[in-house]
Amino acid sequence: MHTRARALIRIAAPRRSSLRRSRWLRLIGAACCVGVLAGRVGAPRAEDALTAPLSEVFVSQVDRRLAIPRDVQEAYGAALFEALRANGLWPLPSQFFVLVDRSRQVQVVMIFWQSGDGRLALVGATPCSTGLPGRFEYFETPVGVYDHIPANPDFRAEGTYNEQGIRGYGEKGMRVFDFGWVKAVRGWGDHHLGEMRLQMHATDPEHLEQRLGSACSKGCIRIPASLDVFIDRYGILDAEYDRAADAGARLPVLRADRIRTPWPGRYLVVVDSGRTTRPVWTRPARRP
Repeated sequence: MHTRARALIRIAAPRRSSLRRSRWLRLIGAACCVGVLAGRVGAPRAEDALTAPLSEVFVSQVDRRLAIPRDVQEAYGAALFEALRANGLWPLPSQFFVLVDRSRQVQVVMIFWQSGDGRLALVGATPCSTGLPGRFEYFETPVGVYDHIPANPDFRAEGTYNEQGIRGYGEKGMRVFDFGWVKAVRGWGDHHLGEMRLQMHATDPEHLEQRLGSACSKGCIRIPASLDVFIDRYGILDAEYDRAADAGARLPVLRADRIRTPWPGRYLVVVDSGRTTRPVWTRPARRP
């Protein structure tokens, strides 16, 4: 990589006239702000203090939080960058990303924010559950970069129980983030590629949310209800939904009380760290 590409560039201070943009600079947060360019992490800097408040919002609104060490953040920042570059998606303007490590020894979902100059900041992380092959219709959650677009419309959970007394999408009103039909390895039979509907959603609060952090889904990504609400409320992945709404589309799935960021993202990135032992930091903090 060229020396120029490796250099860390400072974020310019927001103009006074850009009040809405400045407001979000104060809101965009990092549990532990780290400068990343091309997957490389630098020391915290004075302007990173601008991003602190949204991490505080994350702490106050999201439970089952994880404290990821700085060197691990660096590794995940590099993995996110490499996945985007492999898909021809680098460089990109400022936006949020949702990153998932499907490793059975990790099972973590993270929210990153990327500045316009390529630095990444970790907003927060929680346990999740991805696919556990071994039974009929259970897929291995596929790695890759997945676009969140209205062509694969999200919907709200109805909160209904199945025959086992489980609310598969969680409580009524939880948003189900839909990424469309994708190719994935079947967890049964010949284990060849098949098609599954990739979704990210909350899960049953009484029986399944306590199991987050272990692979146990049919291939979708299960997340805490509080994280589902956080991503939903702040429009973390709503770039294309915002664009469609601005063009006059009627999108009732969007919350009436959402706080719309000027830097919404659209990409879910799934990686596999290949860890063979479970890291201590995957144990959640206490609920707020």
